[in-house]
Amino acid sequence: METMTKPLALVVEDDPHLSQIFMITISEMFETEAVANGTQAIARLSETAPSLVILDINLPGASGMEVLHFIRTDARFASTRVILATADSRKADELEDKADIVLLKPISITQLREFASRLVV
Repeated sequence: METMTKPLALVVEDDPHLSQIFMITISEMFETEAVANGTQAIARLSETAPSLVILDINLPGASGMEVLHFIRTDARFASTRVILATADSRKADELEDKADIVLLKPISITQLREFASRLVV
């Protein structure tokens, strides 16, 4: 019997508690990996192309905006889906057309699971 491997999701969140919650929430659908800042995210993205990135906007190191720009300007990420997480509603409105989904913090676990499941290819 052939085993299916789950697609990779990269969680980019500097709050370790939130990062853990995000990973647990989507772990049934995705293999998960987490990094805690934008610089680490860009380094990891240089090595792999995840199916999903859950991306905080306010990050130490490179900002979430820089990470998003890195993803959106590299053809390797053409099929990578991005869920942005921010507590700034004005920023959420500005970024709506740049991400697949923008979620305002605090993020509902049910909402995150539902949106992530829609993005599984």
